[in-house]
Amino acid sequence: MNKKLAKLLTLFILAAGIFSSQPSFAANNNIWFNDLKSLFVNNKAIILAINIRSFNAEDKNGDEIIQPEKGDVAGNFVNAVKRLDEIKSYGVNTIHLLPVTPTGKVKALGTAGSLYAISDFNKIDPMLDDPSNELTVEQEAKNFVDECHKRGIRVIFDLPSCGSYDLFLAKPELFITGTDGKPVTPFDWTDVRVFKASNPDGTINDGLYAQYKAYIDMVQKLGADGIRADVATSKPFDFWKNLIAYAKSKDSEFLFLAEASECWNEPLAANAPFTPYHELLDAGFDGWYGSFFNFKNWKTQEEFEKNISLLKDTIKSYDAKKTPKAVIGSFATHDEVSPIITGGIPFAQEIIWLQATLPVNSYFVDGFQTGDAYNYKYANKKAQESYTDDDIYFVHKGKFDIFNMSRKPGAMNNKLIFDFVVANQFKVKAGEIINKGEYKFLNTNNQNVFAYIVTHNYSSILVLLNKDLSYSQSMSVHIKDLKNTDMILPIVFTSTPTVEKNKVKADLMPGEIVVFMISRSSEPPKKNKK
Repeated sequence: MNKKLAKLLTLFILAAGIFSSQPSFAANNNIWFNDLKSLFVNNKAIILAINIRSFNAEDKNGDEIIQPEKGDVAGNFVNAVKRLDEIKSYGVNTIHLLPVTPTGKVKALGTAGSLYAISDFNKIDPMLDDPSNELTVEQEAKNFVDECHKRGIRVIFDLPSCGSYDLFLAKPELFITGTDGKPVTPFDWTDVRVFKASNPDGTINDGLYAQYKAYIDMVQKLGADGIRADVATSKPFDFWKNLIAYAKSKDSEFLFLAEASECWNEPLAANAPFTPYHELLDAGFDGWYGSFFNFKNWKTQEEFEKNISLLKDTIKSYDAKKTPKAVIGSFATHDEVSPIITGGIPFAQEIIWLQATLPVNSYFVDGFQTGDAYNYKYANKKAQESYTDDDIYFVHKGKFDIFNMSRKPGAMNNKLIFDFVVANQFKVKAGEIINKGEYKFLNTNNQNVFAYIVTHNYSSILVLLNKDLSYSQSMSVHIKDLKNTDMILPIVFTSTPTVEKNKVKADLMPGEIVVFMISRSSEPPKKNKK
């Protein structure tokens, strides 16, 4: 889409009467008023996940691994502020900080330790400190949050679900142990151990609960607007209900986002609890992850439609209870392989525009917006230096590095950046249609092409996407009640679609997504009979 078309889009949106203002926030006299929960449950959050220790790192010799002893500069809370204007320019209004607590160094993975191998609930990782000033790392973190707020950017802190081996050695009472007395390892996460959230009689483990409360106290003191709870399913209902009530008693707008999905039904380990997503929502979580990370595997439109139907039914049930909930577009989290590897730029564009047109909060990982494939030169090679007992630069292939002192995320695909910005603007401006409209999936004459339309009042958004990432597909779809007087504007397209009577026809490139705005003509008012 070129700049001329982008301007036309803006004019069309204004003419169609669907312009909605940015979510309001107040920063009067340097006082920030948190509105994240309201933003989120109305699907207005555009979230970017970042790792402070790589966010604005300086890799001076280009080997992609940060080695301060060779003059490289690791990411920290001070140099992170320099990227905030860039992030704001993308249309992002919320940052998800991947864990900023100290990481374990014993039986670790990677040379800096996994972000999710927490070793202390009450501190900020000293590795995120800027040594060139006299501020503490906590002061620097507070200043970073304040700088985000000055730009209207909300901040979510991540709460890890497991502890490092270091923490087990220091506080074994916080952990589940097996019959052999050894701590339990979840799945294949060899660098962490499972917390004991409840006692054998079903009561909450007060020791662990106190640690979680201390974490809430710390991040709220820093100015946090919300929490993302890693593997929230691994704690029981009462644990979360009490913790959420505690946090919200101090800030009713404090968001709780659960990493939980409709398709997850197994505990972290044999002795660990499992709380399904709907019970987490009952406990007070404002949102959950959903199952969009499975989108790449969906072969039929029925699978897509079933997921959206379940999502909307869940949200509707909580709206009826006057406890609104919402979901994120979990298409590409830090646990997922880069979309660039999965399907190249076309698949990344699909993800961008799906999130811009579905009733979800948009969610991306830093580097996605510029086309980063997260292929690191140093990946899984022998380390030159290490801050842990691991001498390998451990990395999951094609995934965002959370184990080492990595380069700054990013590539330089200008087309993807442009789509990212325009789609985020579109999501805001067309928000009333997306969030209040009626969604309907449409049958096309090609099973490889998915299609849906969302309509509110006299405006509609039509989306067509070629699920085939290897081959072009020709298609047509019937649009009920489409009139010659309706104004139809293609927003995103490569080859120009055609409209004939009640049909839209298109030749879609591999992985191509097409988005139309339709302004429907209203029926003339009926005259009153005398």
